Amino acid sequence: MPDPIPTDLDGTHFTLLGENAVVDDDRLTALYAYPAGLTRCFVRGNMIASLDGGAATDGKSGGLGGAGDRRVFRTLRELADVIVVGAGTARAENYSGAQMTLAQRAQRQRRGQSEVPPIALVTRSGHIEHDLPVLTRTEVTPLVLTCADAADDTRTRLAGAAEVITCSATDPAEVDPAAMLAALGDRGLLRVLCEGGPTLTGTFVDHELLDELCLTTAPKLVGGAAPRIATGSGHVLTSMHRAHLISDADGYLYSRYTRVG
Repeated sequence: MPDPIPTDLDGTHFTLLGENAVVDDDRLTALYAYPAGLTRCFVRGNMIASLDGGAATDGKSGGLGGAGDRRVFRTLRELADVIVVGAGTARAENYSGAQMTLAQRAQRQRRGQSEVPPIALVTRSGHIEHDLPVLTRTEVTPLVLTCADAADDTRTRLAGAAEVITCSATDPAEVDPAAMLAALGDRGLLRVLCEGGPTLTGTFVDHELLDELCLTTAPKLVGGAAPRIATGSGHVLTSMHRAHLISDADGYLYSRYTRVG
């Protein structure tokens, strides 16, 4: 998802279903707060899907979104220590560095966080172009999480434009998700927000490392061969608990599910 600070959120009204209560910004922040006292990385996924299960239109998720989705998107970024995204998704969605308002920066400082969370790009090949906006339009140095085989070459090619971190386990040609989280945890980045794409989200699901899913359901149909929010070769059956469900006047639903156990 692209990341400009929204300017068209006036008039967006959220209702918390079950309580029939209007959700203001403070309540929205409270509803999406990470667990207190974290001692390990807590991985939250944020994805959007159509009514018929499509995660993109014309290869991008942005076409499914609306004003309310951008409001939740902004809140989730404000709460995160780090935003993790696949390099292909960052390229397709034209990512730049995260942007925070003055109010958001103040809130993050009060929580003991940096003013702006870094973007962490996940890439097995390490092929990151120098002119990607995520590298050139950012206040904070991005992270590149790659495999051992590609790390040295990537570090040389990027020449200080990003911090390149080796994230392999037994196979030096693969990026290991547990190794990624260990590297982020070592840097104190425990509140992890995964923005996809489907392959990266599917990797966390397959390895049972996705603690929470925040899913926007768009009142749209896309048909065709649109991708799902998570793809991969593995198969798991993970039970999830619905923490809340929010609606808006445009017909979008915003659900938050946490892993059981």
